[in-house]
Amino acid sequence: MEKKEQIRLVIALVLSFIVLFGWQYLTGPSAEEKAEMARKAAEAEQKTAALTEQSQAAKAAAETAPVPEFVPTDGVSVTVDTPLYTAVFTSQGGVLEKFILKNYRETIEADSPNVDLVGTNAFAKGPLGLILTLNDKEYHTWKRGNWAFTGSDLAIAEGEGPKTLTFTGQVDGYRVERVLTFHADTYLIDESATITNLNAIGAEGALSFTAAAKSMSEEDNRYNPTKVAYLTSDTRKEVTDRDDLREEGLSAPGGLKWGAIESNYFLFAVMPKTEDASMSAGLQDNVFRMAVTDKATFLPNVAKTLKTSYFVGPTDRKMLAQMPNDLSDAVNFGWFDFLAKPLLVGLNFFYGFVGNYGVAIIILTIIIKLIFWPLSQKSYGSMEQMKKLQPMVAKLREKYGDDKQRLNQETMALYKTYKVNPMGGCLPMVVQIPVFFGLYKALLGAVELRHAPFIAHVPFTDLPWLADLSAKDPYYVTPIIMGASMFLQQKMTPSAGDPTQQKIMLFMPLVFTFMFLQFPSGLVIYWLFNNLLSIGQQLMIARKSKAKAAKSND
Repeated sequence: MEKKEQIRLVIALVLSFIVLFGWQYLTGPSAEEKAEMARKAAEAEQKTAALTEQSQAAKAAAETAPVPEFVPTDGVSVTVDTPLYTAVFTSQGGVLEKFILKNYRETIEADSPNVDLVGTNAFAKGPLGLILTLNDKEYHTWKRGNWAFTGSDLAIAEGEGPKTLTFTGQVDGYRVERVLTFHADTYLIDESATITNLNAIGAEGALSFTAAAKSMSEEDNRYNPTKVAYLTSDTRKEVTDRDDLREEGLSAPGGLKWGAIESNYFLFAVMPKTEDASMSAGLQDNVFRMAVTDKATFLPNVAKTLKTSYFVGPTDRKMLAQMPNDLSDAVNFGWFDFLAKPLLVGLNFFYGFVGNYGVAIIILTIIIKLIFWPLSQKSYGSMEQMKKLQPMVAKLREKYGDDKQRLNQETMALYKTYKVNPMGGCLPMVVQIPVFFGLYKALLGAVELRHAPFIAHVPFTDLPWLADLSAKDPYYVTPIIMGASMFLQQKMTPSAGDPTQQKIMLFMPLVFTFMFLQFPSGLVIYWLFNNLLSIGQQLMIARKSKAKAAKSND
């Protein structure tokens, strides 16, 4: 009996081994998977060895050259003065208190203060501050750290080379050194931030470069909204709705080229130097905030340097074209961008000769009209032919008014008999629409027109009139004249539609006049003179048509 038990035990053990190793064979990793696992294990071992070696080297260097003792100083204001702006920083974290543009004022009044792109409320949100993230814990360095500054105010004259400010701080066992570089001929600010981990333990984290600004335009200004935008290697996106920014915010997960707070005329942008930077932004207490983040590993006694650039200034397209990271795309006119920018080049070309942007707009309108003159000529010629057929069309409408299908058939037969294309008057105009909208977008977003005068005062008075082409006409003179010119143009244009459609078309000038009451005066001037030129062209064609008809009767 004992022998049988032993035999059973042996059989049970054998079966157990078969099941155990058979299961591992069936469910275990394949040879390729084993090779991949071995490769990853080797990479991890190499990375660990490299980090250990780097940490040991840093430790040895620290023993031979210890970090200088940090001595905090009282917070003071530090001023940077260039030909373009005056920037005021606080030494407590290097946060920006003011950024005053010397060439731009808040209003057209002579004693108006210069534009400050930061504002009192935004200062509390830490513009140009650093946020240090250590193991998922955030440190707003300008609030949590102790800082020291041993330099002085900077003054950079025209033609001088770059100059720097250095702010040094200590935050929870980490040394922070900020070196900011300023230039005389641009609004670009370069930063090199060095973080040194003084602790014995490393940390996974990140460094965020921040921006904060007041609203750069009135909250209800739908033609010039303050917005947040960004550009990545894949897409460009912007959000103008303040409720969306306040409740949901805006974020770019990675591959960021730049993030910006901007209006039509001003820009506060951050341009990271790494390829995997991300961005988060939103609206808080009516202050636009943004943080551009670079991930980093902070090893014990190892200095980690991260760099970025800022642009704080006007949306000067020529200057933006010289900036890194495709910042020129911060000025974008949407679908008509490819037309708007060349038109602005032409506008500035004419301004160089006449010295008045209002006159330059009129010249540019005339040039565009001349370019499209043959198409317009064909369009208005077709309209004149349609006008001659209107009495016949009216009779057909009386005869077949109750039979729409028959009316359309007889009307088209009439057009065919007299070789008139009912679409001939529309198609040439359709071709011109993209150019008109391109110029519309260009004039709406051109910083050149901000506070640029056309007719500064009502003639023979001191009353300001068209003193700012980016603002509406204060007396609504030009939009009313524009509406009248549009009404006259409608009366001169025959319509093939029924009487109800004609009445609706005549109602359009009133709608446009109401819309244009709030438009920037530069846009109204463009539309007004385009209408006047169109009326003149229609009168010329009508006169030639009458002369031709009179000659044929003779």
